[in-house]
Amino acid sequence: MLADRVRQHLRTVAGSGAPIPYQALAEAMSLTPPNTIHRITVALEQLIEEDAVNQRPLIAALVVSKARGGLPAPGFFDCARRFGRLQGGDDTAAHASEVSMAAAYWRTD
Repeated sequence: MLADRVRQHLRTVAGSGAPIPYQALAEAMSLTPPNTIHRITVALEQLIEEDAVNQRPLIAALVVSKARGGLPAPGFFDCARRFGRLQGGDDTAAHASEVSMAAAYWRTD
């Protein structure tokens, strides 16, 4: 299942503490067109749901859009809010906090 492979890869990424772009994740998953980014976002939304339900930091926060200055796409915030996460008005601060928590929680040693 793609979501499981994405989580495993992001656990490795968490060790660096730096988010990666959607396209880099798609390439790491060896996805080919069409709809590569859509398949990544579907997997990330599944991970958001799993993490929110289990009260864990959102590993999906480690994936960002180059076009949004280091923030995830708006769908990340919409999905996180649907599951009661990232409440409040400052997306940049909320995301930075979530990245920090996710990197610490999910990194593999």
